[in-house]
Amino acid sequence: MNLEIITKEDLREFKNEMLNAIKQILQPGQGQSKKFLKSNEVRRLLNVSQGTLQNLRINGTLPCTQIGSIYYYKLEDINRLLENGNHKDQNVISLNGINKEGL
Repeated sequence: MNLEIITKEDLREFKNEMLNAIKQILQPGQGQSKKFLKSNEVRRLLNVSQGTLQNLRINGTLPCTQIGSIYYYKLEDINRLLENGNHKDQNVISLNGINKEGL
């Protein structure tokens, strides 16, 4: 019968390895990121209300896909909106839903 002794240092090292692996899984920016976000995630990311997100969806500023009652948004579309402010009709729109071209 072979006997192996595990020290406290071995356990600490194992714990740190496990924590690092879990952090990589849970953080979308590290490793594989999500391609689609649900409405509540988009609202939190853009810091907008439900009504503003609905306006962005309706006027085509932020395209989405609806499956049942859940709307999904592509992360690349959200990034494009944040970087360029591009609107479907090439109007510049702010995140609060006010069309700056009409001012």
